[in-house]
Amino acid sequence: MGAVLAAALAASLAGCSSTGGKRAADERAKAAAAGRPAVSTPRWTFAMVTHAGDGDTFWDIVQKGAQEAAAKDNINFVYSHDDQGQAQAQLVQNAIDQRVDGIIVSLAKPEALKDVVGKAVKAGIPVVTVNSGADRSKAYGALTHIGQDEEIAGEAVGTELTRRGRTKAVCVLHESGNVGHEQRCAGAKKTFGGTLENLYVEGTNMPSVQAAIQAKLQADPAVDAVLTLGAPFAATAAKAKDTAGSKAEIDTFDLNPAVLQGLKSDQLGFAVDQQPYLQGYEAVDLLWLYRYNANTLGGGRPVLTGPQIVTKDDADALADYIKRVTR
Repeated sequence: MGAVLAAALAASLAGCSSTGGKRAADERAKAAAAGRPAVSTPRWTFAMVTHAGDGDTFWDIVQKGAQEAAAKDNINFVYSHDDQGQAQAQLVQNAIDQRVDGIIVSLAKPEALKDVVGKAVKAGIPVVTVNSGADRSKAYGALTHIGQDEEIAGEAVGTELTRRGRTKAVCVLHESGNVGHEQRCAGAKKTFGGTLENLYVEGTNMPSVQAAIQAKLQADPAVDAVLTLGAPFAATAAKAKDTAGSKAEIDTFDLNPAVLQGLKSDQLGFAVDQQPYLQGYEAVDLLWLYRYNANTLGGGRPVLTGPQIVTKDDADALADYIKRVTR
């Protein structure tokens, strides 16, 4: 009899749990469909401050993820950016002065951000770092870092270039002082079976970028691979290749519609996806979890969102996501 009662009780509890879980999931889905928050926590304000330059489509995807998580979590989301380290630091200071409830910041130029991130932490504002600066995040007092390990991503590129039989590559760095870019090229050089050179260009001037890559390809016909570190630069590199009459393969970090089309048409060899949507979404979600329940993720280590090597074979499967600006 005891066994029978225990079994009946277990079945009853399982049924209640299942029904409750389904009901909660249904309510969250209805709220999302109606554009309402899925939670009843206070309307906190989170500020995201990045090193993005104007027109960088990568950061549009990061923002998309952050905005969608913010809508779900009842968060007032505020975004600002500047590609100059000191100006970015001032934007973080503005967020501190406005007494926001959480700050998300990229650390492409970590030394410029060190003091102001420390001020935020001292003021009791939780900080999550994203995209760049994984090796400084913990030391600066951030809860966690979300993004890809740039050197590991570079190593994946070097391995892929070697697998493709390339022997001489150029790594195009478009943002002066960005430590993440340096780490990508260093990682690629570490695992590449051929030789790799860095080419520094002025990323805010696309005609100048094209001219610099073209000149390099014309001066050294042995170059058989050009690696750009951002999606907008891939098409420019492809134009430089055509003008120079080079047969070099063009590869890139990050995705956008033009990169997708380039992969499908064989204009590009491969792209490295670090899932920027996930970086924005998880940054907001993790700050919400911390404010609501003192939760953290990563166990003191970065939460990795990449790298993933994307080729022509993957293009069709990702097309719809890229079209809606989530990949």
